[in-house]
Amino acid sequence: MTETDTTKKNNDNDEVEVKVVPKPSVGKEEASKATEASSTEKPAAKATPSRQNNQREFKKNRRTPRRRDGPRSEFNQKILDIRRVTRVSAGGRRFTFAVSIAIGDGKGKIGVGTGKGNDTALAIEKAVKSAKKAVIKVKTTSDMSIPHDVKAKYSSAQVLMIPSPGRGIVAGSALRDLLELGGLMDINGKIISGSKNKLNIAQAVLKAFGTLRSVKPEMKKIKKDSKPSVGKEDKVNA
Repeated sequence: MTETDTTKKNNDNDEVEVKVVPKPSVGKEEASKATEASSTEKPAAKATPSRQNNQREFKKNRRTPRRRDGPRSEFNQKILDIRRVTRVSAGGRRFTFAVSIAIGDGKGKIGVGTGKGNDTALAIEKAVKSAKKAVIKVKTTSDMSIPHDVKAKYSSAQVLMIPSPGRGIVAGSALRDLLELGGLMDINGKIISGSKNKLNIAQAVLKAFGTLRSVKPEMKKIKKDSKPSVGKEDKVNA
């Protein structure tokens, strides 16, 4: 049937006229009211219990961060230098990493080591092991400073360190890193050479600390009225 008048045959073969009334058109105002009503509808219902269970299972199976079971190391570490080394072979280029690292416990112990590996984590682990084998104990004063001036040279690097009470650490580059890791204070450090190689500078610092002498207690003053010692010649003459 259409919106116009149509004819329909009945069972008795009688023609019956049927009129179809078209639907009334919806105005703009009514349409706007309908949209407002739809916008003010209640929010969607909460997730079903089965969905909540799935979410809980997902959180439970989520990967947790890796934790170290062993005790924390007594040494703090600082990477001095890290570089990528390329080796060309018949099969192509092979990349490895070389790391220089310094360690210290903040109580006068410091060390420097190097390591190589296919990735940075392995290279750092090897460097830390190497540095622990080369740890030295710095001879310090009661206020964690050095007892006297010291100077040393390693390869092309040359360093000078002077005690400076009340000034803290005045130094730069790898020299400052080692002083901070060792917990040393009131030291004025200077890199005399023009070398920028941090590994050589660190080795020069270790060499300088190795030449330190411990502070000796002050000798008692000799009394003026003390008797002079008698030598062998005086005894013979007598």
